Amino acid sequence: MATALRCVRHVPSLLYRSSSAAVRELPQAPTGCPASLLGGCGQRVPLVLLTRQLATKKAKGKGQAPAKVNISAALVEDIINLEETNEDMQAVIEALKEDFSRNLSVRTSPGALDHIIVMTKDGKFPLNQLGQISQKSPQLIIVNMTDFPESTAAAAKAIRESGMNLNPETDGTIIRVPIPKVTREHRESLAKLAKQSTNKSKEALRKVRSKSVNQVKKFKSKVSEDTIWLLEKQIQQMADSAAAEMDKLLAAKTKELLG
Repeated sequence: MATALRCVRHVPSLLYRSSSAAVRELPQAPTGCPASLLGGCGQRVPLVLLTRQLATKKAKGKGQAPAKVNISAALVEDIINLEETNEDMQAVIEALKEDFSRNLSVRTSPGALDHIIVMTKDGKFPLNQLGQISQKSPQLIIVNMTDFPESTAAAAKAIRESGMNLNPETDGTIIRVPIPKVTREHRESLAKLAKQSTNKSKEALRKVRSKSVNQVKKFKSKVSEDTIWLLEKQIQQMADSAAAEMDKLLAAKTKELLG
C-alpha cells in the first residue's frame, strides 16, 4: 500500500493542463512501483485518475454544473489533434461573424453587394468580379456590367434574391439598385436570416464534433475506455463552448437589427 501511494504522489502535476501549455517530460515510475497499479505509472495514469476524480465530483455535487475536462493535447496526440479540432470549430464561428458583417446590415452600402454570388453559364462568381459597383447617391447603387454584359440578367436576379430587400432595375448593361427605407418589416426579416445563418453554422459545428468523435472511436481497441470517454467529453465541451459563442453573436446581431 505504501508503495502504491508513492506512485500516486507523482501524478497530480499532470492533471488539468491546458492544451496550449508546454508539456514537460512525464515523470518516471519510482523504484518499486508495481506495474499493475492503474495500468502502470505511465501516460495512462492521469486520464484514469481524472476520470475517478470527475466521478467523485459528480457524486458529491448533484444538481451542480458537471466538472470540466481539460486534457493535455500532447498526451493524446497519437489519437486525435485537439488543437486542430478547436481550430475547425473556431473557423465556423469566424464564418458566421463574416456572414453577419457582410450580409446582415440595416444600412446597404456598395460593399454589401460585393460578395453576392451570381450564377453564370461559366460557374459561380462574386458580383464584384463581374461588374463595377459604385454608389451614385445615398439612395442609389449602380452596378456596371459592361465587362460581362451576358451576365447582366443573372446579376440582377442574384441581387433581387440576396435577402437584402433590394429590387434592382436593369437598363442595358447598367443595374440600378435603389436603397430602400429601413422598415420594421425589413429589420425583422434580417433578424430571421441571422437566426437561419446561426442554425446552419451550428450544423457545421456538429459535423466537426462528429468527425472528431468518430476519429477517437477508431482507437477503442487500442486505448482504455476511460481515455475514450474523456476525449469524447472534451470534444463535446469544445462544441458546447463554440455553440454558446454563436448564441451570443446572434443575440448581439438581433439587438442591432431590431434596434
